[in-house]
Amino acid sequence: MQSICLLLGLFADAISASPLGQQPLGHISPTELPAGQLAEGLRKPVRGRFLHITDFHPDRLYKPGTSIDRSCHRGDGPAGYFGAEGTECDAPLSLANETFRWIEENLKDEIDFVIWTGDSARHDNDEKHPRTADEIMELNAFLSQKWISIFGEEEVRGTSNVVPKMSIPVIPTFGNNDMMPHNIFNEGPNKWTKRFAEIWNQFIPEDQRHTFVEGGWFTAEVVPGRLAIISLNTMYFFDSNSAVDGCNAKSEPGYEHMEWLRVQLKILRSRNMKAILMGHVPPARSSEKKNWDETCWQKYTLWMHQYRDVVVGSFYGHMNIDHFMLQDSNKVNIDSKAHGKVSINSKADYLESLRNQWSSLPSPPPGIFEELDSISNLGDLSSEVEPVKKDKRGKKKEKKKQKFLDKIGGPWAERYSVSLVSPSLVPNFFPSLRVIDYNITGLDDVARRVDLFTHAVDDTASGLDAEIDTPETSDDSLIPPEIQKKKKDKDKKKKPKFKVPEPPSSTAPPGPAYSNQAFTLLGYTQYYSNLTKLHEQIAAGEQGDNPRIDYEIEYTTNDDVYQMKDLTVRSFFQLAARIGEEGAEEKQSDVNSQDADWSSNKKKKPVNGIWRAFLRRAFVGFPVDDLDDLDE
Repeated sequence: MQSICLLLGLFADAISASPLGQQPLGHISPTELPAGQLAEGLRKPVRGRFLHITDFHPDRLYKPGTSIDRSCHRGDGPAGYFGAEGTECDAPLSLANETFRWIEENLKDEIDFVIWTGDSARHDNDEKHPRTADEIMELNAFLSQKWISIFGEEEVRGTSNVVPKMSIPVIPTFGNNDMMPHNIFNEGPNKWTKRFAEIWNQFIPEDQRHTFVEGGWFTAEVVPGRLAIISLNTMYFFDSNSAVDGCNAKSEPGYEHMEWLRVQLKILRSRNMKAILMGHVPPARSSEKKNWDETCWQKYTLWMHQYRDVVVGSFYGHMNIDHFMLQDSNKVNIDSKAHGKVSINSKADYLESLRNQWSSLPSPPPGIFEELDSISNLGDLSSEVEPVKKDKRGKKKEKKKQKFLDKIGGPWAERYSVSLVSPSLVPNFFPSLRVIDYNITGLDDVARRVDLFTHAVDDTASGLDAEIDTPETSDDSLIPPEIQKKKKDKDKKKKPKFKVPEPPSSTAPPGPAYSNQAFTLLGYTQYYSNLTKLHEQIAAGEQGDNPRIDYEIEYTTNDDVYQMKDLTVRSFFQLAARIGEEGAEEKQSDVNSQDADWSSNKKKKPVNGIWRAFLRRAFVGFPVDDLDDLDE
C-alpha cells in the first residue's frame, strides 16, 4: 500500500505554493511591479486582500429614540443613533455613512476588490409605510454612489465627457429584499434586471450587461487573465421564490443559470483561470433549514465537485449569522421541510443541526492532519516518497489512515466543498464586515486592471453558445464514484437530462480551494462594532456632536481558537470535525481563550470549547440568551 507521503508526493511538483501568514492591515507588502511597468489600465499592484460586506438594509425612516416594536420609525423607545442592535429594525443611514467612512480610511488602499452580496434596501415591515419600487432603487443607488465616492476615479472622454471609473472592482448581486414583493423574482428580462443594470452600470462589465439584463448574473475579471468573480443570481435557486420552480426543467431560469455557470467555469478552466463565486442566499441544507430548491442544490454541489480545480471559494450573506457549510458530494438528498423566516431560536437550532451533521463526518485517525500538513509543507519529498517497510501494527495503522483518506476524497478532502456566510451590516446583532486574505504567489507580473469596457470571457448568448471544443456528456459515466449511490441502486436511476461537467484532468494538481497556491484563501479578519458600548459613550457625551463608528477585530481564523493555517477545504473539514465532537476535552488554548470561556456553569461535564466559540461568533459576539442550552 502506498504511504500517505507517496500520495502527497504525486502533487508536490505541480503546486507552486508558499504559505503566507495573515498579517495585520497596514503591514502587508504588496506585489510590486518593476519601475515603469504600471502602464495605462494597470492601475495598482495586487495586494492579496478583498472585502466582503452584506445586508446593509438601509432605512431612511429610521429615527433614534423610537420604539423597536414599531420598526424604529416612531413612538418612544431605545433605538440608538447607529442602529438598534439585537433587534429586527433596519439600519439608519448614519450606520451606512460611517461604515463607508471607515472603509475609506482603513481599507481603501489595502484591498483588491469588493464583493457586495445584496439586501441593500429596507425590509417591508411597516404597514404604515409600505415600501415602493422607487424606494428600493433609490437605496441601492445610494449605496452604489457610496462605493463610487470611495473607489471612483474621473476619466475624461473627449473634451467634456467626464465619467467615474472604478479604481478597484466592486461586484454586486441581488438580495431577496432588493425587489418587491420580497423573495419574488420572475424570469428575466424584467423591470428589476433592467433598472439594476443602470444603477450598477459602473460595476458590470460592458459586454456582460446584456447577460445581466437577461438573467441578473455576470462575470468580472478582478485579476485579468487569472481570477474572475462570478456573481450568481440566487433568486432563481431560492426555495422561497414562488415565481420559479428549481433547476431541473429547461424552461426554468434556474436551469439556464446553472447551464450558464457550467459554461463559465468550463471557459475559465480552458484559460487556466480561477473563480470566486458569490451570491446572496447560501446553499444551506440541514434538518432545520433549506434555502435552495433541491434540484439547484444538487447541480451546484456537482458543479463544485467537477470544477474543483477552478473554484477558489464561495461567499454568501442573507442569514445574518457568521458560519460556514460543507457541501458533501456523497449526499445530495438531505430531507428538509423547513421554510420561512428564521428567528434567533431557530438560528440556534440551525447551527446545532450543522453540528449534528459535522459530528457524523468521517473520524480522522489521531495525528493524520498534522502528518498531512507536515508532508505538504516539505520542500523536498524525495526521502518520503519511497514506501517504508512496516510491522503488522504499522501496516494496520497505515490501512486505517488510507481508509479515512478514501472516505474524504483523498488527502485534500476533495469529497467536500465549502460555502462561507458572512454576518450582516444591519445590526440584528452587531454590524460587521470581513476582510479576506489570499495567496499572491506568482502574481508579481500582474496588477489589477479595472476596465469594465473590455472583458475577456466570451459571453455571447448568455454564455450558452460560448461552448469550447472540450466535449461534455449527458451520460453519468463521468460522475466520480464517490457521488454515485450504491451500485445496486445505480442502475435504477434515470440518466441525468443535463450535461455533466468534465472532472479535472487525472494529472491536474488539486485546485486552490484544496492546496495552498496562488489565490488560495489564507484567512480572514472579522470586524465588528459594539454598538452597545458606542451608544453608552454617546449617551455620556463622550462622542461629541459628530459620533463616529469604529470597527474592531472580533477574531481571525488563525487565532488560538480556530487555529486555521489557511481556508482550504481540508482546514474547514478539520474545524467542522472539532466543532462536531461531543463532550470533547478542551485544549488549554481553548480554556484560556476569551471566546471559549463564556459558560458560567463550572460543574457541567467537559464541553467542546470550539463549539462554544463557534456559537458566540455566529452571533457576532452579541449576548444572546439561552445559548447555554446548546452548550453541551
